[in-house]
Amino acid sequence: MSQQPYGQPGYQQGPPQQQQQYAPPPQQQGFQQNFLCVTTNDIPGYRIDAVYGEVFGLTVRSRNAFSQMGAGLKSMFGGELKGMTKALMDSRNDVMQRMIQEAMNRGANAIVGMRFDTSEMGDVWTEICAYGTAVTISRQA
Repeated sequence: MSQQPYGQPGYQQGPPQQQQQYAPPPQQQGFQQNFLCVTTNDIPGYRIDAVYGEVFGLTVRSRNAFSQMGAGLKSMFGGELKGMTKALMDSRNDVMQRMIQEAMNRGANAIVGMRFDTSEMGDVWTEICAYGTAVTISRQA
């Protein structure tokens, strides 16, 4: 049967095209260059050889009172809160790096099922967490 999955437009029918080989992104902000981190539970073209369990990176950040006041004023007039956006990006990069380091310490070369989670703690603290499953992968022959 050659129906498109779930009736979604854009799915290719017929035999799949040759998959592109994974090329790790250039090293950025201390991330390990050959370390693969994905939100999926498997990686096409690779097999999972070992599972080391859940790994996570965590940080709790407090908001700068002056930034908070500036954000409050900005929210009355609309627009992006650039200071808050930068703080969230920096926090996510930090927790990703911590999670990857924990996985590497266990001997993993990839993380599958990666997710972010955030929560408010009190009025001025935000917890940011990245978590996933540390695994060792190898190319399928």
